[in-house]
Amino acid sequence: MQVTRPVGWVLRAAEPADVEAIAELRAVVMRPDLERLGRYDEHKVRQRLRDSFSGEHTSVIVAEGTFAGSVTVRPDRDGRWLEHFYLTPAVQGQGLGSAVLRTLLTQTDADREVVRLNVLQGSAAQRLYERHGFTVEAQDRIDVFMVRRPGAGSPVV
Repeated sequence: MQVTRPVGWVLRAAEPADVEAIAELRAVVMRPDLERLGRYDEHKVRQRLRDSFSGEHTSVIVAEGTFAGSVTVRPDRDGRWLEHFYLTPAVQGQGLGSAVLRTLLTQTDADREVVRLNVLQGSAAQRLYERHGFTVEAQDRIDVFMVRRPGAGSPVV
């Protein structure tokens, strides 16, 4: 049995120079799901991140001193959108995603904000979000739209 140890991590504000690293990470982590759905495009997967990058609302996840991912929490008319939450394959499965999500949700709960996001149909990420109180609000053949009300459920590790 393999035992994983918790990863030491911090969030730092994203800078314009981070866009390409985040776009590349997006292409790597989304490729299997996009290919499964017949939607992978080498250029579009990166360009979509570039086009929607919001440095003001994006954080870079640094784990043990190294770029490990990104997350965007952007305000919307009736809450916040959680977007571009990607982790490098090297740190996946070690509890980092849950730790980052718990930190973000603690803040949105304190602010009494509803949080929305979308994941691709069949994505393993949906289970992570469900463990943290997100429920399916709507879906189509490509996307699952999820919502979390303030204080919804106790995040499970």
